[in-house]
Amino acid sequence: MKYKIEPKVEIKINGETYSYKLFESLKLLDEMSSQRAVAKKLNISHSVLNRRIKNAEKKLGFDLVKISGSRTYLTEKSKNLVNVYEKYNSRVVETDKLIIAGGHIITNFLESISNEMPFEVDIYSSDDNSAYKLAKKGLIDILALDDPQIAFKNDLDFRVIGYDNLVLVSNEMSSNMKIKQMKDLKNLEFVSIEGTAQRLAWSTLDENNIPYKIIKNVKSEFDAFKIVQNSNKLYTFLNGSYFKGNNVLKEETKHAISLIAVNSEKKEVQEFIEYFLNDGQKLISREGFIPIKPWKTKEKKMKLSI
Repeated sequence: MKYKIEPKVEIKINGETYSYKLFESLKLLDEMSSQRAVAKKLNISHSVLNRRIKNAEKKLGFDLVKISGSRTYLTEKSKNLVNVYEKYNSRVVETDKLIIAGGHIITNFLESISNEMPFEVDIYSSDDNSAYKLAKKGLIDILALDDPQIAFKNDLDFRVIGYDNLVLVSNEMSSNMKIKQMKDLKNLEFVSIEGTAQRLAWSTLDENNIPYKIIKNVKSEFDAFKIVQNSNKLYTFLNGSYFKGNNVLKEETKHAISLIAVNSEKKEVQEFIEYFLNDGQKLISREGFIPIKPWKTKEKKMKLSI
């Protein structure tokens, strides 16, 4: 059985808890400026509404409303409380749109194709770790990962929608050094990106006893790209789906991009994931990723009858 869940926020101020009924009453008062009209809207008596406000004013120690003739207005302090309530309430209210947060690469991909998807989405780009923190708080519907490491560490049920690999990136001058095999990476200086699939490049170099040096750590692929483009000696490993570079560690750095259902109560969440496991594979392939279902990326040829 499908339940319609509508969470309401209560707020604790100086140890006292105030019901959502108070804040929604104040919000309506701000709009209607009439206690009788608000009471009618809420289907309560005028005396109940007045008592609700007076009791809260006594506990808070300041006026929530000011009366001028037959009109009732909120005080500045009251307006501030309503704003606080609205801020927190907006975090728990369901919207028709899917709220997605995740790594820079996969969210940039989703943003670039958002007009082609049969879903309305709000997409927030960050690193995988920051997006996971939002997921744990229940503030998003879908967690999109550039690298499945977080999912493995936390035993999360993730769905692979495609694959990517890393390429070696540098500026035009430093790229004149011909790098054809792994041993040519010896003693190069790198810019590292925290919490990304670069871990595969570093572990590969370590396992093969290739010495290297990390000069700088940054939080996004785009920051790393900008730094190496302005340097004659720095290198970095970036996603081949977005950046041109040397495929010297292509096979060693192949990794999954994936989606995790956070708000499984929302039916569109699973529909979104299923879309990318099927018809969306064409978009995966077109945007430079490796599809999990190559046959989905090929257009069906029209058979001509003779």
